[in-house]
Amino acid sequence: MRPLVNVARLHAIRPLMYLGLPWAITAFSLAVNLVIFGAGPVSNTHRYTGAASITFIFFLFMGVSSVGRTLPFGMALGVSRRSYYLGTALLAVTLAALDGLALTILQAIERGSGGWGIALHFFRVPYILDGPWYLTWLTSFVGLALLFGYGMWLGLVHRRWGQPGSLIFLAAQVTVAVAFVLLTTWAHAWPEAGHFLTTLPAAGLTGLLAVLTAALFTGGYATIRRVTI
Repeated sequence: MRPLVNVARLHAIRPLMYLGLPWAITAFSLAVNLVIFGAGPVSNTHRYTGAASITFIFFLFMGVSSVGRTLPFGMALGVSRRSYYLGTALLAVTLAALDGLALTILQAIERGSGGWGIALHFFRVPYILDGPWYLTWLTSFVGLALLFGYGMWLGLVHRRWGQPGSLIFLAAQVTVAVAFVLLTTWAHAWPEAGHFLTTLPAAGLTGLLAVLTAALFTGGYATIRRVTI
């Protein structure tokens, strides 16, 4: 366990990247939204912004960056590929748990203040992040870990196969998505797909995301085993 903790600490030598910058950007975005919506007439309608996605997008960036910046240095120090990957995954899970908890607390403040006094839903997202506090934390945790894991895998693909491999990796995912859309369209199954998504409990969605997260971390682990520096 200690080698994994040491790898996580290796990443933590840049606390601004993992702790300061995401929340600085989130705070700035919240301030901008408060100014924009606060300048308008008072309304009782809910105002959803979706700006909380900034935190999630930044986790994707952190996942890519963590592999690109410290993998060569870590291996030069004698860290095995397995220890490096699991240590970085430990960092991802820890950050996702802490930041997910922070999002949950901020959402509770938002609820208690009536949407910051102007019915603003910054940290609340319909269906996804709008349930009990424990479900909000769990969904945030899984979502953040998923994007960090995907970023790690993408960074490892680029490290192993370069830009051509990264383009093929992304093109394959786009191809699968397009194939799904075409098949659903040809089968006239969009009503069934919409019914499934709208009736799926939030906990069920979180479970699906958790399975996808595990698959992404497994794919990244399989990729790093043959990465050369």
